[in-house]
Amino acid sequence: MSQASGDVWSPVITPFGADLAPDTPRFVAHCQWLSSNGVGLAVFGTNSEANSMTVAEKQTLLTALVDGGVAPSRIMPGTGSCTIDDCVVLTREAVDAGCAGVLMLPPFYYKGVSDEGLFRYYSEVINRTANSRLRIYLYHIPPVTHVPLSYELIERLRDAFPGIIAGIKDSGGDWAHTKGLTERFAGQDFAVYAGSERFLLDTLRAGGAGCISATANVNPAAIVELARHWQANDADDRQQSLNVIRDLFEKYPLIPAMKAATAYFSGKDAWRHVRPPLVELEEQRASELVSSLKATGFQMKGLDEANHG
Repeated sequence: MSQASGDVWSPVITPFGADLAPDTPRFVAHCQWLSSNGVGLAVFGTNSEANSMTVAEKQTLLTALVDGGVAPSRIMPGTGSCTIDDCVVLTREAVDAGCAGVLMLPPFYYKGVSDEGLFRYYSEVINRTANSRLRIYLYHIPPVTHVPLSYELIERLRDAFPGIIAGIKDSGGDWAHTKGLTERFAGQDFAVYAGSERFLLDTLRAGGAGCISATANVNPAAIVELARHWQANDADDRQQSLNVIRDLFEKYPLIPAMKAATAYFSGKDAWRHVRPPLVELEEQRASELVSSLKATGFQMKGLDEANHG
């Protein structure tokens, strides 16, 4: 990763129909729109509702995405699972498709597990995938998983699997931890990504790679502009502008809020569908969110054309 420019990825929100089946054409169209704004596609992440989806559904969407002309080099599927076999199946699919890498949660059901147990899990996945082209970006999100990835575990994995353990997404929400990752690992063929654009500028200044952020789904162009021009004189002002938009979304449950905004700006109300146990944002709250966004001049340019179907 050149320090001339940072990199932005989005855990792509997944469109569902009224029957809660994935809407494949709309998914591909949204990914194409994000790509046109310079955003990489971390499909099947937390904000994709990935853990409410089957492996087969993810395989179908990934195939459709590649067949739809999206460059695999700009796709980083989330493949982590509590089961080794499910993780291996999707990881192999991603590698075979030529994806840039995979974003891999730890097995998250059992809590209080040891670094030894986590090391054995990742080792099994790597050895069973058995492909030197595999690149794993670890996914540290202890507020959700309650299974943190320690510095010591990362070091051990990097030593055991050089070149394969390629980076990390830090969604812990603790800048001190992200900074510690950059101080310990950045610049050693290991990319450190902040889990929110709120920390994008600080991460790039510390030597990190960029961010993998939920709200890159809805504010892609502005986030990419900061990542590309983070050394410019107006970088702090750009960061503050990003924080304003992030704050508005974080007043609500994030996934339903992003889908409500996408529904409004695309003109396609079907975007509001989420899979249980999540529920849609209530009409009044969705209207409040849209009004607040419009008051800042916020737009999602070109989204209505991308969602014409």
